[in-house]
Amino acid sequence: MGDDTTDQRPTAEGTDAAPSAGPSGDGEPCDACPENDDGPAVEPSIYRPFWRDARAELKRRDYAKVLATVGGITAIGSLAAPVAGLTRVFDTKYQGPVYEDGIPLVDEVGERIGEDRIAPGEQLTVFPEPRPGIEDAPTLLVRFEESAYGEEVRDEYTVGGYAAFSKVCTHAGCMVADRDGDVLVCPCHSGRFDPVTGGRVVGGPAPRSLPQLPITLSGDGYLVATGDFQGPIGPGGE
Repeated sequence: MGDDTTDQRPTAEGTDAAPSAGPSGDGEPCDACPENDDGPAVEPSIYRPFWRDARAELKRRDYAKVLATVGGITAIGSLAAPVAGLTRVFDTKYQGPVYEDGIPLVDEVGERIGEDRIAPGEQLTVFPEPRPGIEDAPTLLVRFEESAYGEEVRDEYTVGGYAAFSKVCTHAGCMVADRDGDVLVCPCHSGRFDPVTGGRVVGGPAPRSLPQLPITLSGDGYLVATGDFQGPIGPGGE
């Protein structure tokens, strides 16, 4: 048979035709074809609709967006626990103990109170670390010479001349923020409390003493509570 003899192999339509070139038009042998029949190189059709189709590109982008969204949700979830942990600090309905044994006293910026923080005759507003029940947390830390305290103040409630009392007035719940000599004064209705006699009422309408907080020094030299306030906080209570 001569070189110009027409190839008699049938096509898909049952007509005679020359073999067509592959998608690239180079007609290279197809290594992936059965028995390496020297047919034209053709990419497996299973890949073409997906990787060569513009719709597949959109699907891949959508998939990436889904991954990004899931990642963002996971990141937000990882922040949920610490954020939830802060709710006790600002929960004014908190009913648990304000202080417990071993809870450090801290100032308004969270710094712990060292043994030499204030001098005799001075006072400082402190809080428990952490600060649950923000309404009940403010505490007046005072310091006097140890010999100044009367018998109403238990020795185990003071340390190094320090004593601590609730800052919430027992009359109307205002903050006891003023001072007249050694006497603590509430500015709302002039309730007066004597810290060296255990926060006893010495003037004004307050019905009872300021609850005292038992404190001590930790091994590393910071003031810590040894329990909760010795009485109800603020107005009411017995």
